[in-house]
Amino acid sequence: MVSQTETTKTDIGFTHEDFAALLDQYDYHFSPGDVVPGTVFSMEQRGALIDIGAKTAAYIPVQELSINRVDNPDEVLQPNETREFFILTDENEDGQLTLSIRRIEYMRAWERVRQLQQEDATVYSNVFATNRGGALVRVEGLRGFIPGSHISAKDAKEDLLGQDLPLKFLEVDEERNRLVLSHRRALVERKMNGLEVAQVVVGSVRGIKPYGAFIDIGGVSGLLHISEISHDHIDTPHSVFNVNDELKVMIIDLDAERGRISLSTKQLEPEPGDMLTKRELVFEKAEEMAALYRQKLLAGDDAQEEDAVVVEQETTELVENVATEDVNEGVEETTTNDDELASSVTE
Repeated sequence: MVSQTETTKTDIGFTHEDFAALLDQYDYHFSPGDVVPGTVFSMEQRGALIDIGAKTAAYIPVQELSINRVDNPDEVLQPNETREFFILTDENEDGQLTLSIRRIEYMRAWERVRQLQQEDATVYSNVFATNRGGALVRVEGLRGFIPGSHISAKDAKEDLLGQDLPLKFLEVDEERNRLVLSHRRALVERKMNGLEVAQVVVGSVRGIKPYGAFIDIGGVSGLLHISEISHDHIDTPHSVFNVNDELKVMIIDLDAERGRISLSTKQLEPEPGDMLTKRELVFEKAEEMAALYRQKLLAGDDAQEEDAVVVEQETTELVENVATEDVNEGVEETTTNDDELASSVTE
C-alpha cells in the first residue's frame, strides 16, 4: 500500500523588496549630461512627458524645447515622436528626470560656429537690438555681439535694426559664452575684391582722431594715418582736414584678416608739403604719382626676386660642392679600404 505523502508549501524566500532590487539591477542608469532617445508620451500645457525607458516618464519644460523662443510644446514636438533628449537634471523626489532639447541645439550651434570661424566664412544675420556698445544678432541660434567699432561707418547702429548684415567672426568662446562678430571686416573683404595696393580712390572724411583720419571709400572705412598725410610735419590731422572733406587717397596696404585698409596722400605729393599748401595739385597729379609709386613697388619686388635667385644659386653651388667633396672622400675611403684588403689577402 502506497503511503500518502503530505504536501507542504515551499518557502522560496523572494520578497517584494528583492523584486524591486532586481528591477533596479537591470534598470538603465541615467545621469545629467547624457543624450538619450525618447518618445513623446503626453503633451502638457507647459511641457511634455517623455518615455526614455526609466521607471517614471521624464519631463521637458517649454523653456527647454528650443534654443529659440517657444510658447507652446506643439511648436516643436508631436505626439509619439521619437528623438534625442539631453538629461538636464537628476531625478527629483518623485523619481522624474528633467530633459532638454535646447542644450543639444546649443552644443551643436557652438560646434557649427567654430567650424565657420575656421573656414573664415561670411554669415548673414538680422540685427534684433542695439545698445550703447554695438548691435545684437543671432547666428545659428546663438546671441552674437557686433562692437560699435566693427559696424560700418556709413550707418548709425540704430538704423541697422531689422537689417540682414554680412558678418565675419572675431571671437568664438563657448566657455565664456562670447560670440563677437564684425560687420566692417565683412564689408572690407567684399570691397577688397575690387581694390589693390597703389590704387587711387575717392573718399570722404568721416572722422578725425589725433593719430589720423578715417576715410569712407564706398561704404568701408580706411585709415589715413598722420604719418601718411604729408612729407612735412603735422601736429594734428584737425589742422589739415574737416569732416566731410572729399579727398583723393592712395591705398598702401590691404589687410583682409584684420579688416583694415591703410591710405596715403603723402605718396601722392609731387613735392614734399604739397598736401598742405597745394592740395588741388596733389589731386590733379594723383594718378601720375600713383603710377610712379607702383613702379617703385615693382622694382623693389624685382630686386627681391633677383636677391632670392642669387641666394638660391649660391646655396645650390654650396650644396653641390659639399656633395662632390663627400663623394670624393667616399671614393678615397673605398679605394684605401680595397688596397688594405688586397694587401692583407696577399700577406
